[in-house]
Amino acid sequence: MPRSPEEARVLLCALGDHVRDLVVGARGMDMAVVEGRTSADTIYAIDKVADDSLIGWFEAHWPDVELVSEGLDEPVAIGPDPQLTVIVDSIDGTRGLMYDKRAAWSLAAVAPHGGSLRDVVAAAMTELPTTKQGLADQLSGTRGSGLVAERVDLRAGGRTALTVQPSTATDLEHGFAAVSKFFVPGKVALAELETALFSRLGSGDVFDDEYISSGGQLHELIAGHDRFVADLRPLVAPDAFACHPYDVCTAMLLEEAGGVVTDPRGAPLDVPLDTTTSVAWAGYANAELAARIGPILAELVDDLERR
Repeated sequence: MPRSPEEARVLLCALGDHVRDLVVGARGMDMAVVEGRTSADTIYAIDKVADDSLIGWFEAHWPDVELVSEGLDEPVAIGPDPQLTVIVDSIDGTRGLMYDKRAAWSLAAVAPHGGSLRDVVAAAMTELPTTKQGLADQLSGTRGSGLVAERVDLRAGGRTALTVQPSTATDLEHGFAAVSKFFVPGKVALAELETALFSRLGSGDVFDDEYISSGGQLHELIAGHDRFVADLRPLVAPDAFACHPYDVCTAMLLEEAGGVVTDPRGAPLDVPLDTTTSVAWAGYANAELAARIGPILAELVDDLERR
């Protein structure tokens, strides 16, 4: 078992490298074939490639943990007395990746056994590249120690340090921001809330780029590409596809980079580390944006839930 959060971070990065190599090796297969469904989501062929390797990887590299993953019906104890909980989303953003449209992300985080999202002590997110990519990024960190960012050369195998920083802008003008509305259920209500929010902020020129991956959204905030993202789907369509704890298990990394992650009303985001809880969340590039946008968002969410 790792003796420190730093050792856990290194193992999480190694797991991400393993999943990335599996995904690159699976190029050429029909990734979009539906292989099954769990209580959490639809499982596509490329998900199965990654998920099927998880237990074996942990048995070989990291025993004595409880493994929680989208691809498992129940948590799996690796070893007789788990001391840690590791939550994994092998491929977050499957739909974009399987059509070679946009990179996905492998997400993983570790907390003391039985802990929640606020107890996460280390996390890593690894880019799963499209076929034309020769480079892939990996972000990781331990709580309170800042962010580690690296870029991997997929052809030569080298790694170089990468500088990433969330936007320092204090408004949304001429920047990217969005309320997620990926699917038909709840789309109208979410679009109306987004319109009202931007109107009250006085933001007229805001660019909308909805990355269908919670990990991808966190990356865009960390990298300075987006300024604000909110995923409120469980509030308007509780029975539809929603974000789950494994999708936001690396939220700590945005905080380590200087950003802010909250629930829809501005409280620190905290959820159990399971595969079924629906999660609504908001991410901000910096504290100034959170202070400006958060209270208005909370009012609009209250109005929405009173309807």
